[in-house]
Amino acid sequence: MTNSLPVFGVTGGIGSGKSTVCKVFEVLGARIYYADDRAKWLMENEATLINDIKRLFGDKVYLNGKLDRQYIAGKAFHDASVLQQLNEAVHPVVRKDVIRWVNENEDAALLLKEAALLFETGSYKELNKTILVHAPVELRIERVLNRDPHRSEQDIQAIIGKQMSEEEKLAMADFVITNDGSESVIKQVHEIFQNLVVAQ
Repeated sequence: MTNSLPVFGVTGGIGSGKSTVCKVFEVLGARIYYADDRAKWLMENEATLINDIKRLFGDKVYLNGKLDRQYIAGKAFHDASVLQQLNEAVHPVVRKDVIRWVNENEDAALLLKEAALLFETGSYKELNKTILVHAPVELRIERVLNRDPHRSEQDIQAIIGKQMSEEEKLAMADFVITNDGSESVIKQVHEIFQNLVVAQ
């Protein structure tokens, strides 16, 4: 995938409000590739990737065709080399799937790829521009606690700790949508939508 493809990235830390922002973009006519959800689907439905994952983790990583995510997390997130191998298996398959999706959606006003770890994985380099959904950490934690009662504050802090700092993301993003209640998200999204549609 090259920068000539009209795909723009949407990212943000847990609880930043990426889903809300994407819904507004969709109302305006954008089509969204939800990379994290799609990667999960591909890990259970794409034969070559399934075989690669089994080679890495063994056959028992799949239970009745479903990926045992707790098992894989326990292995991958405590061993950087295993996590890297997993990413190296998944990334090319997702990349190929994005290209297929782009070709099927060429008639859209705007194409966006939504991913939590856009900067961390380096996949932002394959996109034209990036949009960061930004909110203070305290507010993000509060949102996730309200949304996911099964998570503790410590769980959320651990997830945030594994992600790139907000300062680094702000420095790398081409556009920033502030989602802390101080500005209208709809107005910000509309302005960026107009900017990107005109720029294509």
